[in-house]
This record gives sequence, structure tokens and C-alpha cells, in this order.
Amino acid sequence: MLLEDRVGNWVEDRIDVGFHLGLSPHEGVIARRLFPLQLVICGAPAYFERYGVPESLAALSSHRCSVFRHSGNGKLAPWFVKLDDQMVEQPVVPAIISNDEILELQAVLSGKVLGQLAGATAAPYIRAGKLVPILLNHMVDGASYFVYFGSRTSQPARARAFVDLAVERLTDCPQFVLSSEELVRAHKQLHGGTRQLKGRTR
Repeated sequence: MLLEDRVGNWVEDRIDVGFHLGLSPHEGVIARRLFPLQLVICGAPAYFERYGVPESLAALSSHRCSVFRHSGNGKLAPWFVKLDDQMVEQPVVPAIISNDEILELQAVLSGKVLGQLAGATAAPYIRAGKLVPILLNHMVDGASYFVYFGSRTSQPARARAFVDLAVERLTDCPQFVLSSEELVRAHKQLHGGTRQLKGRTR
């Protein structure tokens, strides 16, 4: 198993099966879509109690945000939001920058920052009430997770069995995808003591 934060050459790296996150995998491979990538802006209840709730995209500029730095190229990953049915970059002022997804998740869970997390990462914490999604009208879900592989005719039996299992278990798996009902229900946690603090910033 090879885990790297880069887009490699699946032929040169002698990869039987790969997973890809984005709009589409490499050319020259067979790809099967698994489930959508939801980009959820969220925070812990403790964050909203202390700093208030941003009620618009513009309000994010006065909030503490977490930004991910790609290990492969060193670039900061922008936040993406939906605006007029288009996916656009949303500028934020980072209070923390990390190249580790687990560290970023822990920072958001601690109530120190807001984050834009992948739905598959945030889902169990949103369902448990440890994270609350915000700005739902601007949530992006245009990209997807894929499993990809080479020609079926030259594929080892073990790889073929793995692909079949991944497709069976992961295609539109509700464990990793938050329904609109779940998101709205979780967001309603903010309709209480935190809302009157919305004007406060750091």
C-alpha cells in the first residue's frame, strides 16, 4: 500500500488500484465513482459560543480559520464555496496552517478554529454533535472520490476482487455522505444560545 499526497504515474509506480479525490482521475485508466466529496464549513459548539456564528461568506474574514497545506507542492489549499451555482475560491485568513488532516481536524474539534472539512471526515463528528455545519447554502459537492485501475484484461485477480469490493461497499455509502436532512438538523443546534453572539469576532 502506497500513501502519498501527490498525483503519481500509476504505470511507472506499478499501481494495481488507486483512489483519487477530485473531478476525475488520470487519463488512460478506468475509473469508478464511489461517492461525492462534500466540503463542509464547520466548527465545534465551543467555537461558536466564544466567537459567534458567521452568517455570510463575507463574515468569514473576521473569524479564525484553518487552512491545509499540501505536502506535495507546499501550496495552501483554498476554501471552495458555491456561489450562484458556481464553485469559487473563498478567501480566509488562516489562524492555523497544517499539512496534516488529523491535526487540522483536532484543531477544529478543540473549538479554536473553523475548518472546511471533507464530508467523509466530518460526518461522524457532525452526527455526534461535536461539529456543527454552517453556511449550508454555499456547501460544495461537485467533486467525487474514485477508485481507478488499468485494463481489466491484464488486471490481477486480487486487484479485480479489491475493486469489486470497494465499489460494493463504498458507492454512495451513507456512512461518508451527509444527507441534506442531517445537515439542516445539525445546523439547528445554533438556533439558541450562540446566535446572539454572532457579532463577536476574535
